[in-house]
Amino acid sequence: MSRAVRQQIIEQVDHLAAHQRRQVLAFARRLAVCRRKSAAGVLRFVGCIDPADLAVMSQTIQDGCEKVDANAW
Repeated sequence: MSRAVRQQIIEQVDHLAAHQRRQVLAFARRLAVCRRKSAAGVLRFVGCIDPADLAVMSQTIQDGCEKVDANAW
């Protein structure tokens, strides 16, 4: 995290009441737990998809997702 962002967070928290500071702390802790759980959940699938299938998926995404259909809107 950049020093500027960290400083802005501190400045904002300094203006909060004590109970709001506890809420910010609880929220930050939940974010950290969610991030760890999300990473662990995804990491268990590493290596499960055949490399050839990954290549097909990647090519399909490039072929289909990088085009704009102006008439679709």
